[in-house]
Amino acid sequence: MMEATNKKMIHMVINGQDREIEVHPNELLLDVLRERLGLTGTKIGCEAGDCGACTVLIDGKPTLSCLTLAIECHGKEILTIEGVGDAEKAELHPLQKAFVEHYGVQCGFCTPAMILTAKALLDKNPNPNENEIREAINGVICRCTGYVQIVESIQTAAKELREANE
Repeated sequence: MMEATNKKMIHMVINGQDREIEVHPNELLLDVLRERLGLTGTKIGCEAGDCGACTVLIDGKPTLSCLTLAIECHGKEILTIEGVGDAEKAELHPLQKAFVEHYGVQCGFCTPAMILTAKALLDKNPNPNENEIREAINGVICRCTGYVQIVESIQTAAKELREANE
């Protein structure tokens, strides 16, 4: 059992909310998000950094939460799937909407990581081509769709976001 004296207080902004959390030095971000904060949209997959299901955005960059120590996130901004869209208004983000409308969701296990990875791409590059999309999402394994509907979903959301910003 870990001793309480090993714990450190860290500050993170999670889905836009300031959070002070006491963590053990070896505690994974994945476990803090799911077990301590109830943000279960971040999936537990391989726990070895191979499948990408645990991807979250840390300071806008797709990051594997199963390989990231929570203590390393002190002062960082974390975005999980629960922070995408507008929950208060019950509005989906254009990526979420496109994934539903273009059947980018099958079993749904990889979907949170796919959407977050796609969001990071579109935040940097609002007009990606198909190869750029495929390269961006290559770290997240989908066993259901063959990626065609996922790519189409991202292309549709990119177009919608560009039109909204014109």
